[in-house]
Amino acid sequence: MRQFVETGLVALDLANTWDEYLADPERLPDAEALRRFCHELGERGDPGGADLRAVRAVRERLRAVLSCEPVERTRALAQWADDLPIRVIVEEADGVPRQRLRAHEEATLAERLAVRSVAELLDIAASGDWDRLRLCVADPCKDAFVDHSRPGKRQFCSTRCANRAHAAASRARRR
Repeated sequence: MRQFVETGLVALDLANTWDEYLADPERLPDAEALRRFCHELGERGDPGGADLRAVRAVRERLRAVLSCEPVERTRALAQWADDLPIRVIVEEADGVPRQRLRAHEEATLAERLAVRSVAELLDIAASGDWDRLRLCVADPCKDAFVDHSRPGKRQFCSTRCANRAHAAASRARRR
């Protein structure tokens, strides 16, 4: 079974818990899978059935934000952030104050994952990679990834998807 943490970012790893290549695309089918996901990401708490439904809803909202073009994505992210129990804290890092987003103490698991996702997407934007945040173009895959290639033209989330897409294109040309 594939591990959940592939990028180390909740925003991308949670979005990628739906895998169209699998017979059953749901990679979070039960509370045990959600528990493993949380454990791999270092997220505290003992998720249950209600958390599972709420986390899946967060995933759908996240995938909706990621599927937008960068200009609309910013608006969608801002609207999502408005709906979350976010608090802003200021930390010191190497003698410099730094603003961080955190979920309120009483936040549910789904809310904590959502706040972490929003914070990570803002970090991606601040690093200059907002335009390089993409969804895989291989049909049916829609995994999210950040294109770190030098030319910034990457279209596929993995070699698995690139190979399948290139093989399909080759077969189509031969027909």
